[in-house]
Amino acid sequence: LQWRMVSRTRLAASMLLLALLGASVTLSARLTKQEADQFSAKLSRIVQHGNVKSLKPVAAQTTQISDNELNAYFKYNAGSQIPVGIVDPTINALGDGRVGGRAVVDLDAVRKQKQRGWLDPLGYMTGRLPITARGTLTTKDGVGKFNLESAEISGVTIPKTVLQELLSYYSRTKENPGGINMDDPFELPARIREIRVGKATSTIVQQ
Repeated sequence: LQWRMVSRTRLAASMLLLALLGASVTLSARLTKQEADQFSAKLSRIVQHGNVKSLKPVAAQTTQISDNELNAYFKYNAGSQIPVGIVDPTINALGDGRVGGRAVVDLDAVRKQKQRGWLDPLGYMTGRLPITARGTLTTKDGVGKFNLESAEISGVTIPKTVLQELLSYYSRTKENPGGINMDDPFELPARIREIRVGKATSTIVQQ
């Protein structure tokens, strides 16, 4: 099992990134542990396929994931894969490549990391507040790109720079202390070639 953990974590982190970048549809369905386990099984299958090493061409694999499965995974099984300070992330496939989701974020941790001027919107935001946004995900040949359409904190529209600062803070690692830039293309893990975003479902295509 351990040999799979790096790829598993990278894949789950990529999906969590989409939940933080895209947002704003509230789930009406009840999420179940069974759905979370269904996603975990699909995630294992995706990682296994991505780790296959063969001199011969490997047949393509497609895996369909429902919004409920992914969000149930975040709720029940994601555990430490979700950064401290982020609560209840959700992601929704809106169709035609558009994604949405929601997360409650600890703004105090970000606000206190530097001195704020009176024109800085984050200087006035405190506590844990819901962040929502929407955008379009395009993927091709193993590379993804997210284009932000809109973002809000507690229903108030925020500039892209605010969302970027939050993303940078919560996605930083020892290897990448500056965090993720939402405008940068990103490599899809586990030999994923594309993600087809439909309505309430997404299809993972691996080579």
